[in-house]
Order: sequence, then structure tokens, then C-alpha cells
Amino acid sequence: MTRVNRRDRTPRPPRPLDETLLGELALAYAARFATSAGQLERYLKRKLRERGWAGAGEPDTAALVGRLVDLRYVDDAAFAAMRAGSLLRRGYGPRRVEQALGQAGIAEDLREAARPDDGARRRAALALARKRRFGPFGVSPLERPVREKQLAAMLRAGHRLDTAREIVDAPSIAAAEHWAAEADDES
Repeated sequence: MTRVNRRDRTPRPPRPLDETLLGELALAYAARFATSAGQLERYLKRKLRERGWAGAGEPDTAALVGRLVDLRYVDDAAFAAMRAGSLLRRGYGPRRVEQALGQAGIAEDLREAARPDDGARRRAALALARKRRFGPFGVSPLERPVREKQLAAMLRAGHRLDTAREIVDAPSIAAAEHWAAEADDES
């Protein structure tokens, strides 16, 4: 009797999706991940490309996503607020937040509602500087090439040039923290 090695077997192709399996896949994805309607629809289309369609006609992924939105399993406004807050706490600036929400398929009006105010932008810049040891959080005094690299990193993180300069050129940690808190005092 000859034994077949598992590695020698060819894997079975995945079973094509039908209406029921597609619905279960969408529900499982929405239950497991915080997602937007746009991301969920892209996921379902990718799964359809990978596995194929066994149902009659073309699958209506937009209607399926719409049902999950109506049931509030997918909420773009809550996703936008959560994602924006998460990125800001990690030190990303408003431009990177806007890009991330756009990639997630969030509508312009919801992106506008999630746009950070001046205080949140300043706190995000401070968080990045603290995390990456920029400006007063790092080695002092800054030499010109190091300062330029820190400014470039802050710009890549989505901060405006004036914000990056304020943080990198702050004379002390207390001055940087005071600058970040000023926006909260003004509002």
C-alpha cells in the first residue's frame, strides 16, 4: 500500500460563492473588523474574483452592503471618527487622516465631520515628536541635517510645515507642550 504525501496532493479549489455564502462572508467580515461600506464592498468583490460566482445572474454586492448598513452593522460615520482618532493619537497629521479615510471609501461629508480641529492637530504633532524623539524630545542642539530630516518625517506623517517647525524648533519640552495646549485654551 502506497501512502500519498500531503504535500503531493493538489489543493482543492475553493467552492464558488452563492447568495447565502456571500451574505455569510459579508456578515463575518463586518463582525470581525471595523470597516466602512467601501472596504466591505471591495472585500466582497475580491472574494468573488478569487472564488467565482455560482448564483444566478450577477451578484449585487452593493445591495448586500446596503442591507448591512441599514442594520447598522456597518457605520461609516462611526468608522471615520474611530479611524481619525486612532491616527491622530499615533501622531499622524490631518493630511494622512484625510488620505486614510478616502482610501476607506468614506464620503466627503463624513470626512469633513471627522477632520481634526487645531487642538487635535497640535496634540498629534506633539505625540509624533514625543514618540520619534524629535525637537526637544531628542538630543539637543539639533544640527541642520538632523533638523531637516525631522521636518521631512513630520511632513510625511501629514503635518503642515508651520506645525512641524513649531515642534522641531521648540526650545524645551515644556514650550512644546504649552504650544499644543494653546489651541485648547483659545477654543
